Parts: sequence; structure tokens; C-alpha cells
Amino acid sequence: MSNPIFNTQAFPDQFDEKKRQRSFTLNGQGQVTENTQYPSQGQTYAQQHGMPGRQSGQDELNQMYGQASPSGEDMGRMTFDDVIRKTLISFVVVMLGAGVSVTAGVAASGLLFPLMLVGIFGGLILGLVNAFKREPNVALILAYSLTQGLFIGAFSFILEMRFPGIVVQAVVATLIVFGTILALFKSGKVRASPKLTKMFMVAATAYLIFCLVNLGFMLLGGTSSMFGLRTEFSPWIGLAIGALAVLLATYSLIMDFTNIDEGVKAGVAQRYGWSAAFGLTVSIVWLYIEILRIIAIVRSMAD
Repeated sequence: MSNPIFNTQAFPDQFDEKKRQRSFTLNGQGQVTENTQYPSQGQTYAQQHGMPGRQSGQDELNQMYGQASPSGEDMGRMTFDDVIRKTLISFVVVMLGAGVSVTAGVAASGLLFPLMLVGIFGGLILGLVNAFKREPNVALILAYSLTQGLFIGAFSFILEMRFPGIVVQAVVATLIVFGTILALFKSGKVRASPKLTKMFMVAATAYLIFCLVNLGFMLLGGTSSMFGLRTEFSPWIGLAIGALAVLLATYSLIMDFTNIDEGVKAGVAQRYGWSAAFGLTVSIVWLYIEILRIIAIVRSMAD
């Protein structure tokens, strides 16, 4: 039985007995010499196909091995660096929006409340649109960042006028919470789980409904308290609600980190880095607003 490897198409015609062309010649000494020719016209398989033994083939292989390994970005995949860049772009737009509100507040304080309403309703609409879109839209994500900038700029300016230094306190506290959660996540001590995520979705939906109802009461004059129903009956209720909101915003950050980590490992398309940047923007802005409100309630209790 012949070797089965030689019966495949993986090897050249030289190994096929049937494809040889045989001829015989008589030399000057009267001896018969057998001549065997192949369809390759005398070239070896290595010479025909650029295998080792052919200089051009060696050069091609050396060039291939000398190239640097392609990165995730070169292959069009999402990377951590890419998410960081897109998130920074998003926050630059947030700061631009905040700058518009602060500038308007300095020029005419009466513009603060309208700008804050534009930020609230514009952010709510754009946030829901971006959250339910299957594909990220850069323009809509940056528009959301701009509206959130208008809101937090006006909101921060109003509270800063009443409680000097409160913005710096809130920013520092937000950075501490963000850094702590990031460190815990990188150490593997915290991760989002399906069970906790379901509980989060229920609690976040209930909190959103409460915020909308509370906003309605404040706009219609149903409450005279600075933070509406949160502090209408007792500031301690406002602190309890604020603590719950901070926990929700913190878990939202954990969900963002988990999704980014899984997306990078799965090699998702680079464009989804904008979805990750949107999620981080939502969570960090939310966390800042809740911390700012808690500090304001505490300082109002101390006055």
C-alpha cells in the first residue's frame, strides 16, 4: 500500500508516478540512459511556490515576521485606550455646556433656570434615545453631553452661590468614588452580576419616576422646599434618598466597567467605544449630581 500522503493534492507532481514523462537515450558508450521529465519543466516545488530554497520566498517570509503585531485599533476593534479617548471627548463637551451656563449665569442669573430645564428635558430625551439605539450615534451622544453640561453648570452655579466651595467638594468626592470603584474593579473584587443588574434596573426605574414626579411638583408649585419632596418633610428623608441614588450611580459605574471589559475581550467593533463613553458619562454625571445634592442638604442642616 502506498503512502496516503502522496496520494493527496498537497504535494507536487514529482510524487505522482503516472504524471512522469519517461524517455530513453543511447550515449556514446552504448549505454541506455533513462530521462524523466515533469510538467514543472525542471523547477522544484520549492522554486515554483516560493518555499524555503527560493530567495524571494525567504524575503517575503522575513518581511512578514518583521512586521509588528496589529493592535486592536488596527483591526478595528474597541480598546481601553479608545474608550478613554472617546470619554474624554464627551466630557470636554460636558464642560463646554457647563461653561455656557456659568457664563450666562454671570451675565444674567435669570437665564440659569431656563438653561437648567433645557438640560433636564434635553438630557432625558437624548439619554433615552441613545440608550435604546442599537448602533451608537456620535452626534446624539455628544448632544447629550452638551445638554448635561448645561444642566450641571446651571445647577452647580446656583448651589455655589448659596454654599460657597460646594462644587469643589462635590468634584473631589466624585473623583474619590470613581477611583475607588475603578481600583476595586481592576482588583477583581467587584463585578456586575445578572441578579444585581435586574435589581438595579427596577430600582433605577422607580427612582426615575420619583424624580419626574418631584420635578412636576416643583414646577407646579406643589412644594416650597429647595429639593422638592426630598426635603419637604425632613432633610433626613432627602439624605436617605440621596444615599440610595449614590449607590445606584455607583453600581451603574460597575456595570459600565464590566461591559467595557467584556467588550474589549470579545473584540467588538471600535464604534461601540462611543456607547461605552456614553455610559460612563451618564454614570459620572449622575454620581456628581447626587453627591452635590447631598452636600447641599447637609450644609443647609448645619446653617
